[in-house]
Amino acid sequence: MSEKNIEATMNEALSGDNLKNALDFAKYLKAKGMDVNGAEVSYNGKTVCYMHMDGGNDYPSPWTIWSGECNYTRENENIPLDASMKEIAWANVNICGKCGGGCAPGTTKTIFGKEFENVCSSDMAFYQPNSETLEVVKKLLEMKMLE
Repeated sequence: MSEKNIEATMNEALSGDNLKNALDFAKYLKAKGMDVNGAEVSYNGKTVCYMHMDGGNDYPSPWTIWSGECNYTRENENIPLDASMKEIAWANVNICGKCGGGCAPGTTKTIFGKEFENVCSSDMAFYQPNSETLEVVKKLLEMKMLE
């Protein structure tokens, strides 16, 4: 996926609510000045997340966003998360699956005050994110942009 054709890729790979949510997310990325190059989403030359979409039924499809590594020990005072947003983040903590990416067996991390063991180097993975989940992803990206 390149920035130039992210919407075309989304239109080819996704349908229904996944497509609607992905296109809304693409608008958000552009409005915030983020660049999409392949699977990598960056801001000012720094990776803020990764995306995969191919529309298939096998893992990690049809659409996945990985948050990447960030200091989520507590929320950023300028970007508050309410209790339901923290619950969504916690439900999407990415436990190391020993995929060969170099983080096995994962590490212990505190994410918004809650401790998790064996967390992958991509702290969270959001599969087929709905509009509510995407609001959390946006907050996480804004935290990453401030690092």
